[in-house]
Amino acid sequence: MRFLRSSRPVGVLIALLSILVLALAGCSNNEESEGLGADISPTSVEVEPVAEIADLVPAPIRESGQLIVGVNVPYAPNEFKDANGDIIGFDVDLMNAVGSVLGLTPQYREAQFDTIIPSVQAGTYNVGMSSFTDTKEREAQVDFVTYYSAGVQWAQQVGAGIDPNNACGKRVAVQSTTYEDTDEIPAKSQACTDAGQPAIEKVRYDSQDEATNALMLGRVDAMSADSPVTSYAIERSNGQLEPAGGVFDSAPYGYPVQKGSQLAQALQQAVQYLIDNGQYQAIAEHWGLGAGTIPTSVINGAVS
Repeated sequence: MRFLRSSRPVGVLIALLSILVLALAGCSNNEESEGLGADISPTSVEVEPVAEIADLVPAPIRESGQLIVGVNVPYAPNEFKDANGDIIGFDVDLMNAVGSVLGLTPQYREAQFDTIIPSVQAGTYNVGMSSFTDTKEREAQVDFVTYYSAGVQWAQQVGAGIDPNNACGKRVAVQSTTYEDTDEIPAKSQACTDAGQPAIEKVRYDSQDEATNALMLGRVDAMSADSPVTSYAIERSNGQLEPAGGVFDSAPYGYPVQKGSQLAQALQQAVQYLIDNGQYQAIAEHWGLGAGTIPTSVINGAVS
């Protein structure tokens, strides 16, 4: 997960013809692939400002009329680019709706995943939005507003017989700096070597779409990613990929904001407003993510 994206550090998976082109060309270049095959349009959910919630936004942000959001793409279906280069996805639709409740227009700023939280701390961004897992370690740096629940799930080529709990000696693709990279695979690999078995060969990629392409092309035995990302990749693989085991290590996604900022209260109430009024569920189901919706948004809801 982006640290769960999956430490969650949940790529752009491409439509069938694009996948075949990439397979034939052996292409794994992020710039070439991230804008292809985005065949889902943004959610059309009408949301009006809510004055009592908007009043909670810190004055400098409220007076600017903008919410500066740090984001890392691609990480479909949560955040990725369409064929026009516009950032779309579940996270984007939900943040746009949150912005509407707050009377603010989100302005998305692309960044490397591991620079977003430091940039939030520094005040460069008001909030991060990149499938961040809310963890107790991260809560020491920033506050989180929870908005979804995701876990880790592996994918394999159909019939490969990969067991995530017994993958010693296998090559497993991950996106670098994600939970899968920093925590999950190292722990599983250590268990292998402690038992006298060969280590898992972790293969790190700069973006999730590169990790997915590597599995499609047979360069690795499996990939590990956030459950929404894995599900989306499998759905768009034309029957080439399937789950390798179930979902595990479920944890909340959250928006990181500066520690102690009242913006956290504004965001939490905006998310809860959308949950209570059904717009949140509509957005999640539009992207096929209804299974991970939450009934209550909280500030700092880490489970570990």
